[in-house]
Amino acid sequence: MENTAASPTYALGYSEQELERLSRQAQAFEPFTRQVLVEAGVRAGMRVLDVGCGSGDVAFLAAELVGSGGEVVGADCGSAAVEWATARARSRGARNVKFVLGDPALLKFDQPFDAVVGRLVLMYYPEPADAIRRLAAHIRPGGVIAFQEFDIANARSHPAAPTFDQCVRWIKQGLVAAGARTQLGLELHSMFAEAGLPAPTLRMDGLIGGGPENPAYALVSEVIQTVLPLLERFKIATAAEVDLPTLVQRMRDEVVACKGVTLSPALIGAWSNKPA
Repeated sequence: MENTAASPTYALGYSEQELERLSRQAQAFEPFTRQVLVEAGVRAGMRVLDVGCGSGDVAFLAAELVGSGGEVVGADCGSAAVEWATARARSRGARNVKFVLGDPALLKFDQPFDAVVGRLVLMYYPEPADAIRRLAAHIRPGGVIAFQEFDIANARSHPAAPTFDQCVRWIKQGLVAAGARTQLGLELHSMFAEAGLPAPTLRMDGLIGGGPENPAYALVSEVIQTVLPLLERFKIATAAEVDLPTLVQRMRDEVVACKGVTLSPALIGAWSNKPA
């Protein structure tokens, strides 16, 4: 039978700037991802597949949890990402993690995994439920499948800070125009069921902060910088409208002036076990 499954297309690309940005974003989300993996049952000695490894941060976190007796394989469709993550693993002396090129939903592996995990990757699959079904085939009976995905509608400021909220709208519009599903976190429950898995356990996390030292201004500005070519291609916003050189300061000034806070997209985790 012909394989008609469609691989993901990462809308933000694999530039060095983007791979570095992914690692800074990963630092902010690390406590939430760690909690999901621990609650899902990722533990010492396991063999884990990280889907859409990007810069490798989720794989490195999983490698820490499985320890020297376990193994983590990170897979990504972007050769630049695999090379970048491999170089990071080498510099860290991480011997229990490796990275391979390809769509893990379509790759073949020599033995099953105890867990398949991923963060902010299903949102880029054209058919995410089909991807979950295919990925579950790599797991041993009783093994873990765990994903974290965004609900970008949660991202906002309060009281409303116009520049921050405009940036959030631009990011969402750019991603949607490129085919990403910006509220996939809310669909994880139904997609696990559609993939033939038991109903997942769910949890929702997010960043909230205020004041001049709030890291959200820089994090949002970095996403805008990466997504700007999409904004211009789809005629959503121009570089002049965005005004990157002053963007962080404008967001900071507005939020601080109203003694407000910013909220990140909700990071929704879902995990289940493959039926024995």
